[in-house]
Amino acid sequence: MNKALSRRTFLRNSSRILGRSCVVLTTPMVLSACKEVTNGASEFKIFSIDEGAEYAAIAARIVPSDESPGASEAGVVFFMDNVLSDGREPEYEILKEGLQNLKSICTERFGVTNFYSLNLSQQDQLLREIEGGEFFETVRYLTIAGMLSLPEYQGNKNNVGFQMLGFENRHAWGAPYGFYDIDYQLESE
Repeated sequence: MNKALSRRTFLRNSSRILGRSCVVLTTPMVLSACKEVTNGASEFKIFSIDEGAEYAAIAARIVPSDESPGASEAGVVFFMDNVLSDGREPEYEILKEGLQNLKSICTERFGVTNFYSLNLSQQDQLLREIEGGEFFETVRYLTIAGMLSLPEYQGNKNNVGFQMLGFENRHAWGAPYGFYDIDYQLESE
């Protein structure tokens, strides 16, 4: 199986989940939600420790770690917590209810109380079953947003999301900017 995924394909596939998420973020919303975040934060604002572990486990299956870092290394669970703690109680309640439903399935089917206690194949099986629902699509959306956010907003720790896409986060770009500028440069000479 070819694990290489073009940036364009990744972004195109990621954009389709927006319509099923109960949380929709614009750039100003992300900036507002994350204005108080510090890089060294390790405590949750709204999640309990158990919720944080559950969301971290779900995110780790959405963007798993393999030969490259995934959602765990990017710290997306802290991004999720920051976004949901910024006046998004209705959305947080939807996620809490969805998480409780997922935990109920874990108990009924596997005899464990937590999603993170399941082995990876069991986790993948349950996530495939709930894929397409509001809970899963919202967690997936927040995971991807956390992977691609600026590191100062608590996600994308150590720029792992940018590295995954091959994006160089530079303060300023110098010429030549790209192949499309070569014609302009030739005309100027």
